[in-house]
Amino acid sequence: MPFALALIVLSAGWRIVGAHAPALSNFAPLMALAFCGAVYFRNKRMWLVPFAALTLSDLYLDYYYATTFHESWMWPSVLVRLLCFALALPLGALVAQRKSWLNLFSGALGGAVFFYLATNTDAWLRDPYYVKSAAGWWQALTLGRPEFPPTLWFFRNTLVSDLVFTGMFAAAMEYAARKRGEVSLFAKRVTA
Repeated sequence: MPFALALIVLSAGWRIVGAHAPALSNFAPLMALAFCGAVYFRNKRMWLVPFAALTLSDLYLDYYYATTFHESWMWPSVLVRLLCFALALPLGALVAQRKSWLNLFSGALGGAVFFYLATNTDAWLRDPYYVKSAAGWWQALTLGRPEFPPTLWFFRNTLVSDLVFTGMFAAAMEYAARKRGEVSLFAKRVTA
């Protein structure tokens, strides 16, 4: 348990540091930890720890981006992102019912795609920069605003980080289970 909590704190810190290093934007392990927490932990209260770290780091990031870029329209988008983060929990619980590496991969992939579509659609709806048409929505999904890197770049970072960190967390859980003499975490969930 102390290792898991330390991992979550480090993950939240990584996410905040990533905001100050443009190459790491949206490359964060917290969504993967929230998703994997629901896959591996029976005790639903344990799901709240990575979700709380995600929420707190997101509130800091919203403040940072709003003050840095003077974008007041970002604040209402907090709820959209929180809903995306919250979706990782039932998605992980669904994967836990039908445990396989393919389902784990599909869940991480599905969560990243949903996050990308929901947050960029929200930006298209709220940001006055975007024309409210199919072309404006497409711009929000692909290029974004000219003063920022393309939104597809952010999606790439989100997708890669979700897949990499989900794989790393699952491999660590598998290793820990085998060390304890359990057959597989996909055959038996951890009771934490």
